[in-house]
Amino acid sequence: MYHLTGVTTCCRSVREGGGVRVLDEVGFFVEDGGALVIRGPAGPGMSTLLRILGGLERPTRGSVVLNGTDLAVVTECRLARIRAEAIGTVAGGGGAGAAPSVTAGLSPGLTARQNVAGALVPLRLRPADRRELAGEALAEVGLADRSEAYPGELDEGTRRRVALARALVKRPAVLLADRPTDGLAGDARAGMAELFARLWSERRVSCIVATEDEALVRRAPRLVTLSRGRMVAAPHRRRQPATAAGGSDAGAVEGRDDHGEV
Repeated sequence: MYHLTGVTTCCRSVREGGGVRVLDEVGFFVEDGGALVIRGPAGPGMSTLLRILGGLERPTRGSVVLNGTDLAVVTECRLARIRAEAIGTVAGGGGAGAAPSVTAGLSPGLTARQNVAGALVPLRLRPADRRELAGEALAEVGLADRSEAYPGELDEGTRRRVALARALVKRPAVLLADRPTDGLAGDARAGMAELFARLWSERRVSCIVATEDEALVRRAPRLVTLSRGRMVAAPHRRRQPATAAGGSDAGAVEGRDDHGEV
């Protein structure tokens, strides 16, 4: 689970002669297998929050607890291991016309299977195991028949699916998605939104998605808004789906939960 408390990040403003809060007392809670959609524009606040969640940046103050470990204070060595083992990330692309290696972060000289298997190298699995798991991850996103294709042979929507498979192949504790449908249109956009909705319903991984896409927002089990560095509670409540054990998550509502965080 993720539990953020009082996360604040300041940067120096030359014009104003002081510190500017990019993030201001951000706090929220995401339970194991839960999903949270953060609605807001691209910008320093959203990108900083995602980097902090991914263990790539530390806040000026506040705690970022993932499964009992505070990413804000853990050693760099331990943080690198957490990133490799527990955090999967997938990003949106630069839109039409951008190079495959840029839009989905894939290596153009590797096949889809090789790109996905590369995420398992830090885990020191045998090559045969990496190949098998990569094939399973590609099948999970509907690409069992495209595993030997290169990124340049795939359309943008398919490359995004490969990137999602690469993020999921190590079975991370959490999946972070930064505008995964940006630049997609039609069936590709709808298909990617449906993939995330399926992940949320199966509740196999905690998932945090940053987006402004209504195709994702309207499917969100929980929704908050990031505005000017602060989390803003949504105006209406939305209940989480029932837990796998049949219990109710009635306390985890859109905007605010029983833990007192947004």
